[in-house]
Amino acid sequence: MKYVLMMTGTKADFDWYAKWPKQDLQAHAAFMRAFSKELKDSGTFVASEGLAFPDQAKIVRAGRDGIPITDGIFPEAKEFLAGYWIVDVESPEQAYRIAARASAAPGPGGTPGNMPIEVRQVLSSAPKELL
Repeated sequence: MKYVLMMTGTKADFDWYAKWPKQDLQAHAAFMRAFSKELKDSGTFVASEGLAFPDQAKIVRAGRDGIPITDGIFPEAKEFLAGYWIVDVESPEQAYRIAARASAAPGPGGTPGNMPIEVRQVLSSAPKELL
């Protein structure tokens, strides 16, 4: 079963993160690289990416003629996606354990960040009840 583990934060979280001391940012990035390597080595890794800060986001919709219409930036949004992992595991509990490890990534001073990680199964087709 594949699961997406989504790391989210508020604008205040992103602003706070941008002010971390350089050594804390480096420790956090080193943890993330090592964490992804462990997932690859264990055979559960499918994909992982960090995303640009929310102030670079745009919402895109198709106009009447199909031409993209963009809008943004949206400071009123409550949460933003910061990054994600996709893992292929045997059970939801295994995905939850992996998410908990990601949540404990170091913050300032090396203390666990305990950031929220949303875990959702990746579906290969629409649920049967919708077909």
